[in-house]
Amino acid sequence: MKQPTAIVIGAGIIGLALARALAVRGYKVTVFERNERAVGASIRNFGMIWPIGVPNGTAYERALRSRAIWREFLDTTDVWYSPSGCLHAAYAADEMDVIEEYVAANAKLRPCSVLNADAAFARSPAIVREGLRGALWSEDEMVLDPRVALRTLPGWLHERHGVEFRWRHAVNRIEYPHVWSGMRRYSADAIYVAGGADFETLYPELYDSAPITKCKLQMLRLVAQPADFKLGPALCAGLSMVHYPGFQVAPGVAALRARYAHEHADLLARGIHVMAVQNGLGQITTGDSHEYAHTHDPFDEASINTQMLDYLRRFANFPDWRIAQSWHGIYPKLTDGRSELVLEAEPGVTIVNAPGGGGLGMTLSFGLCEELVEGRYASAQSDNGTAVNADRHG
Repeated sequence: MKQPTAIVIGAGIIGLALARALAVRGYKVTVFERNERAVGASIRNFGMIWPIGVPNGTAYERALRSRAIWREFLDTTDVWYSPSGCLHAAYAADEMDVIEEYVAANAKLRPCSVLNADAAFARSPAIVREGLRGALWSEDEMVLDPRVALRTLPGWLHERHGVEFRWRHAVNRIEYPHVWSGMRRYSADAIYVAGGADFETLYPELYDSAPITKCKLQMLRLVAQPADFKLGPALCAGLSMVHYPGFQVAPGVAALRARYAHEHADLLARGIHVMAVQNGLGQITTGDSHEYAHTHDPFDEASINTQMLDYLRRFANFPDWRIAQSWHGIYPKLTDGRSELVLEAEPGVTIVNAPGGGGLGMTLSFGLCEELVEGRYASAQSDNGTAVNADRHG
């Protein structure tokens, strides 16, 4: 029996997740990437596997499945990671109300608990103790360095699953079952378009009609901290509780957001919520902001970085606050509330974009792509009664 073949266009996290899902089910997979390595949103993030950010149901199950696949990769390589968990610190009564409501709603669903101030401080020496009322502790979360992971994943996929990579091969045309890179033609039984730029250029009419925009986020990395300083869990505060849809199970989120709209209007206007994680080199990554448009100014705003650091100082103490790097990333964002964009561009060609609605690619891509290739995909929005089914191949 002939081995089925697949072409994946794009070697970011979605493309790599598709490649794995296809390869473990018997496909001979070739990945085409226009650059020499992944340089986009897949490496310009915190490196958090972040189940706490997604709602219960399909999205949470997808996040846990993704985490298990990440562990399979990480445990069979020397890529650093930490099953860190996360802390959301509370300094006001309404923030503690949201935390208590969240834990009550998830008592039998997630490994989370309410910590008092002393217990929270014991979890992380970086947390600001003055005024601390308590914190939400969640065990699900994991941190890795996306720059290292995305550099290592292709080699692991090649060695373990036989995936072939064609770097610096931009695909400029698709007519199923063929794709062209320059004048050279390649063929496959299934074709997946997993790169944002490729979606725009290969199917511009579909892109123009899709409910999609782009989000620009700014981030910072602080210098390596002293060797004896360990951040421990990812640290967040109240702004993250109103940012992520996973917290919508807490009725008090609406009132908390209303207070922030008055007290932190300048931060919310720029989509700022702030978290901090530490990588294996001891560096602290923090951010981020969110600005939406189809075309973004290529220049970063120093004032946004200042706002993020000022807010971070409200709940975190570090020995060394010097900035090593700053950057921005741009990722797709859906505008209609869907959990991801999965389109049949033409028979045999599937577009996969904006996992989690945008911004949760590290957390959801592996699980999402497993569902797609298994042929049992339905949008995570089906949990709310608005399923979006897609044609699948394989």
